[in-house]
Amino acid sequence: MKLLRYFLFLFILCLGSVAFGQSSSELKRRKEALTREIESLNRSLNQTSSSKNLSLKQIRALNAQIRLREEKISTINSEVRLLDNQISDNTNVVRSLQAQLDKLKKEYAGMVLFAFRNQSSYSKLMFIFASQNFNQAYKRLKYLQQFSEYRKKQAMYIEGTSKDLNIKIEQLDRNKQEKSNLLSDQEKERRTLGVQKNSKSKVLTGLSREEKKLKQELSQKQRESATLNRAIANAINREIEEARKRAEAEARAAAAKAKAENKEAPDAKPISRGSSILAATPESAKLSSDFLGSRGSLPWPVTNGIIIEDFGNHTYGRNVTTENNGVDIKTAPGSAVRAVFSGEVAAVQNFAGSYAVLIRHGEYFTVYSNLRTVSVSRGQKVTLKQNIGTVITDAVDGTTEIHFEVRKGAEPMNPAGWLAN
Repeated sequence: MKLLRYFLFLFILCLGSVAFGQSSSELKRRKEALTREIESLNRSLNQTSSSKNLSLKQIRALNAQIRLREEKISTINSEVRLLDNQISDNTNVVRSLQAQLDKLKKEYAGMVLFAFRNQSSYSKLMFIFASQNFNQAYKRLKYLQQFSEYRKKQAMYIEGTSKDLNIKIEQLDRNKQEKSNLLSDQEKERRTLGVQKNSKSKVLTGLSREEKKLKQELSQKQRESATLNRAIANAINREIEEARKRAEAEARAAAAKAKAENKEAPDAKPISRGSSILAATPESAKLSSDFLGSRGSLPWPVTNGIIIEDFGNHTYGRNVTTENNGVDIKTAPGSAVRAVFSGEVAAVQNFAGSYAVLIRHGEYFTVYSNLRTVSVSRGQKVTLKQNIGTVITDAVDGTTEIHFEVRKGAEPMNPAGWLAN
């Protein structure tokens, strides 16, 4: 039973170490990814700030960098909490192993003392020959043999427990050192975050002083956004109208066929005038269901990128606000754009030198704008991760950003909840 408890104890220790290793590795990978994204934004900020011209892109990059650094600090906090739990577990294990080792040593010392007192062959023989009968003599002989074997096992237990104890003590020391390093890293990140927030405050002050210029820049962006939204709405309404007409034509055809065959016409179902008509056919309904089922796991429209502006309303300065119906993703110059799900190209629009692509996935749509080139056309079927074009690079500040949206019918949805983390 002692041997069974010993191996069960080791098994539980191994399971705990494996679980800790998996969680720790995931946090480290996330922290490294955040560090790479922050460094990329640093290069971008250095590029935009060197022009000495304050712009929305600069403050957006600062906002994204602050958000990423806060997320990195949160990740470090998670690592510290995980290490605290591991340190606590390992401390308990060390105490348990130490107590077990002390007990084993005490038992072994008692056996050694007994063996020393009865070490002569004469004493062993007298112990056996003093038996009252043969059966008792046999049991005493077996007892001496088992006692010798048990003493050897106890020595093995002591040796094994000592090794486990040393391993756990070393692991505990590593945990404490790692925690110390993480706390230093955390303090460094907090100081840097403070510097970045001060930098943002200065930029915002500069933006406030140049509010007139900023509003002009914003007005241009809003005009571009409004043009894109109208084009998207028109394309989606066209898809809805075409689907409605097809449904009405199919209903008339079914009624005419029933009349020609002197059969009772099938019950006419009301035809929706909303976006649900886009999922009226079994094929479209399945595509809609599959797209919805992929929420949270869709691939990004570019292989490498950082969200530079989130979905929703944003305020810059005191009186300047913007609304984003999707997310803006900073990526590398010349990056290929890919479809995040299989579907059909509903529209390709040209906006004064850049393109936007609208892909239908049943009742859902994805939008990819700020493209330099496009390799698909309206009505074309596309597959998951198929390249549909390349991102354009701003000729003034050298930034490369793609605008991406997810819509249910014409209603914008937050793409961050759809894309894989």
